Amino acid sequence: MKTAIIHSDSYEKHITGDGHPEQPKRVIAIKEKLKKRKDLIWEIPSQVPEDILAMTHSKEYIENLKNSFPQKGLKFLDGDTVVSPDSKKAVFDAAGSTIRAIDGIENKQFKNAFCLSRPPGHHAEKDRAMGFCCISNAGVAANYLISKYNYKKIACVDFDVHWGNGNYDIMRNNKNTLYISTHQYPFYPGGGTDKDKGNFNNSLNIPLPAGTNSEQYFNAFDQVLKRLTQYKPDFLLFSAGFDAHKNDPLAQFQLSSKDFYEITKRTLKATNEFTKGKVVSILEGGYDLNALAESANEHVNALIEFN
Repeated sequence: MKTAIIHSDSYEKHITGDGHPEQPKRVIAIKEKLKKRKDLIWEIPSQVPEDILAMTHSKEYIENLKNSFPQKGLKFLDGDTVVSPDSKKAVFDAAGSTIRAIDGIENKQFKNAFCLSRPPGHHAEKDRAMGFCCISNAGVAANYLISKYNYKKIACVDFDVHWGNGNYDIMRNNKNTLYISTHQYPFYPGGGTDKDKGNFNNSLNIPLPAGTNSEQYFNAFDQVLKRLTQYKPDFLLFSAGFDAHKNDPLAQFQLSSKDFYEITKRTLKATNEFTKGKVVSILEGGYDLNALAESANEHVNALIEFN
């Protein structure tokens, strides 16, 4: 079986304004890189079920979000999170991409999947948009796995350079999830220390200083692999941010594009006997277009290797 890319043209119509780092060119750069390959299946998102949204975010927040998209121009949901008239479809397609990915894996249409989507999701908390994010796409995926397919042990590995406070907010009360994050600290959005353990001791945070290089990162990443092998997940999610790259303008880690192949490969190797290769990866950050496209391609290389 092959790896699927779940993608929608709606992502290119989510306009955030001149100079905003979370821009349509991000998904275009990755798409152009991946479209050159012949070893991928391309699929479009499904509709995200309302009950899954209600499990992930508060009902009031979802209603407010649906009514927050402007008829013209730009609207700020917070200081960083901008939406425009066509953003609504992109936001809900991004969440729906995880639904299509999971269904495709469960129906044996493909082995694993990468959701090439925007806006990202890992900063969106239960009742607020934040940090370019409107819906926790990984949170939606976890709740869908539990509700539709009765999974009991879902691991989410978030290697975005920023702590995924939204993923944590949504997963910390869920005994069927383990949330793991490596991230720069102290840094936006704050938090993500060893104090943030989740209500079921179901979170592992590995804060690392600005300037962290590949050797230092992978030394720390051994903690991730150890926790995963102890946990024995039956499904794996990646919150796949590529802004830990040395060329990224929004952070100060020093990873290379090839390091994202290694992160992915080592994680899959540690979990494959438990997950049977069932993996959904969801695009989060990454703001240098060349580094983003190269790093995402390396990530996909590792996903393909484990087919």
